Amino acid sequence: MPSESDARLAILGSIRNALRVPAERNDAARAAEYAAIPRDYKRSGTRQGEALLELFTHRLQEYDAGVQRAPSGKIADAIGGLLAERGRHRIAIPDEVPRTWLPPGYPFEEAAGLDSMQLDKLDGVLTGCTVAIAETGSIVLQNAAAQGRRALSLVPDYHLCVVFASQVVETVPECFARLDATANLPTTFFSGPSATADIEMTRIKGVHGPRYLDVLLVVD
Repeated sequence: MPSESDARLAILGSIRNALRVPAERNDAARAAEYAAIPRDYKRSGTRQGEALLELFTHRLQEYDAGVQRAPSGKIADAIGGLLAERGRHRIAIPDEVPRTWLPPGYPFEEAAGLDSMQLDKLDGVLTGCTVAIAETGSIVLQNAAAQGRRALSLVPDYHLCVVFASQVVETVPECFARLDATANLPTTFFSGPSATADIEMTRIKGVHGPRYLDVLLVVD
């Protein structure tokens, strides 16, 4: 039985043959081809400050996400209020979530040792993020401090994500520029709570991720 690597090579070989691409090309040729790709699209935004944050908030709300603001000194109070409002109590947290984020009295559970079945039985997850995109209302998570592995953003029914104003950029190219230094890490993009529609356009939430998303936007 062919290995996964062999199967991948076979598929790529079929694509290469269909496109009549030579199997062997040197690095210089590939780099030149990549550099020749037209890049006349919008690569940087013009919004700053409040205008940028308003666009980000508007996009998230269009996707049915909750958005609340808080100053950096009130993160724990805001998180406690959101969890109480949502009726969520048993919350998973990834490694290196700052303890100053955690309100007292909530049974937060370290997510590192939890499998998917255990995560599914909890009320939700609390994470930070790497970067956020105002134009698309997207948030980017990586397998990094305060964010954890991908399962954390896919299995629990509720996700509370802390986003700092300094992490918000306007455009997708600006986002990828920020991701250059950590491009080797597993990365997840999401825009609002999980939602999909069948052929009859019946909208269903929670199929591919949490049904409910709250974003705490930290501003000073």
